Amino acid sequence: MRPRTWVLLLAAVFAVLQLANVTGRDTPDSKNYVSYALSLRGESPREAAAATIDYVCGSRASTAHRRQSVHVVRFHRPDPGPRVTAECREREWRNVAARWRAGQTGGHTVPFMPERFMRIFEARPGYPAFLVPFTAVLGVTWGVWAAGVAVTVAGGVLAFLVLRTLAVPLPLALTGQALFYVLPCGTTAMRPMTEGLLLALTLAALWGCALASAGRVRAGIALVAGSLAALFAVKHSQALFLGVCLAGAGALIAVVRGRRGRPPGRAPVLIAAVGLGGALGTMLLARLLHYPSASESVQDLLTGHFARPDRERPWPEFFRLQVNFWVEWLRRQLWEPLFLAFLAAGAWGAGRRGAFGVYVLAASFTGILTQAGHPDINIWGGRLIVLAWLLPVLGLPLLLEPVVRGRVVLPVQGQSGRAHSMR
Repeated sequence: MRPRTWVLLLAAVFAVLQLANVTGRDTPDSKNYVSYALSLRGESPREAAAATIDYVCGSRASTAHRRQSVHVVRFHRPDPGPRVTAECREREWRNVAARWRAGQTGGHTVPFMPERFMRIFEARPGYPAFLVPFTAVLGVTWGVWAAGVAVTVAGGVLAFLVLRTLAVPLPLALTGQALFYVLPCGTTAMRPMTEGLLLALTLAALWGCALASAGRVRAGIALVAGSLAALFAVKHSQALFLGVCLAGAGALIAVVRGRRGRPPGRAPVLIAAVGLGGALGTMLLARLLHYPSASESVQDLLTGHFARPDRERPWPEFFRLQVNFWVEWLRRQLWEPLFLAFLAAGAWGAGRRGAFGVYVLAASFTGILTQAGHPDINIWGGRLIVLAWLLPVLGLPLLLEPVVRGRVVLPVQGQSGRAHSMR
């Protein structure tokens, strides 16, 4: 079969498997994005609230039903779904109505949380805008599911394109696509949150780096710049982190080549320039648009989403929490070191590709930066650090490349005691 057929087949298999969980994927923040999307679609605040609450409560009822059906004591009891739905609706409507009465009526999102907290989501129109056509055609439940499938499939296809641009053999490029689907990045991308678009757009930027490194500089740089611009609309902190990391990677490559007496080349210099421009542009535009600052994000973290008074000295507390978080995080990883093993293998494989490996490491490091910006050990499913999984998605196929291509060890004439690997 043609490569295109294999790619579509993998994507179709993944999409069919996702029918096992059409509901039950939402997180506490999902309702903010869904209500934002419904508002962009033209729904009134009450209509957006009703549709969002129905979606969230239906999802919770479905989850409660599945859990009880396998509970060793309660599996024979009546379906808890209707009770869970009724309680959920009553609780959510009471909360929203109270905030409306208090005058919290601005913005696109339904006021499920305090106004300061909701401003964080008002600054992220990209994912709600992405949801609009899906929910308009398929309704909220199936539309949100289909949007998750679309963006996750796109992420896998982009992983395939990155590897093929590097001239990786077809089986390994397909392996990269499959790894994106089966590792936590696929599971996280399917959730109704921004992470799916963040993963896809970061992979698009890496594809641009691969194209530029392969000689298609103009197309590659345009793709990197476009990805950074789109990331600003989805989550501007990721645009900042990726811009800084790519700028650092390009500068490092240029400096190392210069010290070795080689010309730095156009690609790393332009990637560094675009990354730096993206980072500076992100900071400037965020300030002009009055987006929540880093200090506001720290207050959100330390006050439990502004449920408590602001901290007088937030930064010392934040850095103390930062140290505690990473000590505990590392302890848990050493207890079950699968993630660390994947990262090490991915880094080894990426390191085999020289300059492009530096870009992969830089883009994956944005996952560490995102997690460091919000050191909460209880965040759903490790979703903040999920961008780090791009390292094994791309690095493992690169690590296996010599095995797939095959190596033949032949003695070199005149050096009977030595051998060299020949591809």
